[in-house]
Amino acid sequence: MEALTRRLLNDYQHGFPLAPAPFEAIAHTLCTDSDTVIQRLRHLQRAGAVSRVGPVFRPNTVGASTLATMSLPPRELERVAALVNTFPEVNHNYEREHRYNLWFVVTARDTASLEHTLAQIEHRCGHPLLSLPLLRDYHIDLGFPMQLDTQPDPAGTEPVVDDTASAHEQAGNGYHDTGSDDLIEAVQEGLPLVARPYLEIARSLGWSEARVIETLRRMLEGGVIKRLGIVVRHHELGYQANAMVVWDIPDFRTDELGVQLGRQDCVTLCYQRPRRLPDWPYNLFCMVHGRDRTQVEHCVHDMRRTLGIETVPHEILFSGRRFKQRGARYRGIEKEETGKWEVRGHGRY
Repeated sequence: MEALTRRLLNDYQHGFPLAPAPFEAIAHTLCTDSDTVIQRLRHLQRAGAVSRVGPVFRPNTVGASTLATMSLPPRELERVAALVNTFPEVNHNYEREHRYNLWFVVTARDTASLEHTLAQIEHRCGHPLLSLPLLRDYHIDLGFPMQLDTQPDPAGTEPVVDDTASAHEQAGNGYHDTGSDDLIEAVQEGLPLVARPYLEIARSLGWSEARVIETLRRMLEGGVIKRLGIVVRHHELGYQANAMVVWDIPDFRTDELGVQLGRQDCVTLCYQRPRRLPDWPYNLFCMVHGRDRTQVEHCVHDMRRTLGIETVPHEILFSGRRFKQRGARYRGIEKEETGKWEVRGHGRY
């Protein structure tokens, strides 16, 4: 990979400058000019390697979200996936190798809107779903480690429980600064790749550039924005295999093992979600990426051995087809075209 691209993708998944001319600041660090940086990011975005440049919101702070899954007959998978994709509230939709073979993320303005959307999806698709909202995060959307020339090291650091890493994120306890709703809508799909992106956003909102920058800074410092920077797509960057590994961890060990799993080099996400007995016994989830399937399996094997969890029940759900992937939308969803269905008396986990 060319040096400039490598530096951009490695160094600016976090810490994107909150300054009037952010690309100029990046260019100065990388010994180039801002036009070159902007053009390179535009090229990477067109190629699919970069999803967007902008904020990643902490789950359930500016809205409500959940991971949902359906168990579908293989002949129904594509049809149902296409129906799920029509909902603007759905931002990720994947096939996975499991009896529960369709997995998608749903976001909405608030918990009531989220529940209504889930009921609509069930009603239109004609299949029940499981909703698995995030309970605790141990390592979530902190950026994708670009170990492009090295193998992941599955051995973590000394296991120490970090209470701040396991803070509760109950759905619905969102960010209530209604004055920022327009800004959230303006940046949720990324910053414009222009010399003065904050100024362009400010003009569209009737704000000052300084107000846009200060509001984003306040949201970042307050933890509403998890990170501000480049959001990459792993598959297009050579990580051809990824799996969601799910574990049935004794409740008294969830925090301990969640922190330890989250520290493994090949783990990009780690979080607790509820069990849904008897159908779904797993309560700890982590995402593992590798250049191929063997590398992912090797990583999981090493994690089990290193952390002493060989006897803990688990499953590896490799990803299949990617039906949809885009940034989460929390505001402006009602402006998009979507069907409206009245759903009553629809039971669901």
